[in-house]
Amino acid sequence: MGLFKKYVNQTRKPEGFLGKIMVGGMNGGHAKLADWGMSYLTIAEPSHIAELGCGGGRNTGELLKKYRSAKVTALDYSELSVEKTKDYNKDMIASGRCKVVQGNVAQLPFSDGEFELATAFETVYFWPGLEHCFAEVCRVLKKGGTFLICNESDGTDETSLKFEKIIEGMKCYTSEQLEKALRTAGFTEVNAVHHPEKPWITVIAKK
Repeated sequence: MGLFKKYVNQTRKPEGFLGKIMVGGMNGGHAKLADWGMSYLTIAEPSHIAELGCGGGRNTGELLKKYRSAKVTALDYSELSVEKTKDYNKDMIASGRCKVVQGNVAQLPFSDGEFELATAFETVYFWPGLEHCFAEVCRVLKKGGTFLICNESDGTDETSLKFEKIIEGMKCYTSEQLEKALRTAGFTEVNAVHHPEKPWITVIAKK
């Protein structure tokens, strides 16, 4: 496997030296996309938020800023991402508003109905068994809770589909595929927003 392929494969689960480089670039690289997606959150002040696939921790911090009385629990499969997120949000962790845990979206370590809001930025491409993972998200949300998905790929753009071929376990989904999986998982209201100029999509689902 060439160096470039080894590097881009770190998007799934950053590990080792290349993983540190990847995690280091996530916050800046995904900022505009995440802010665009987050702008569609109209939910009233939640008390507890789950940030799933927290990457470098920047989006966890932005959620803490947007909802100033909420607590955010950030989760990632990668130990490097967990450590980076902890470092990025150390002040909020010290204040008791943020907690960061290592875990798998296929078996979320949370109680039923624990959150009013869950978010997933640039991560569902790698979730194992999409409907099952979405059902786990649905389980940990309160009735009426919101799940926000924000992806750089709408499942049809050529660039992302090329990466799909070289990144192990990656799958780019269309908004229609995401909606079908969400409804199968138990979500009753699903709305998708497409960026007017880029292949970005934001999907908001209600339990």
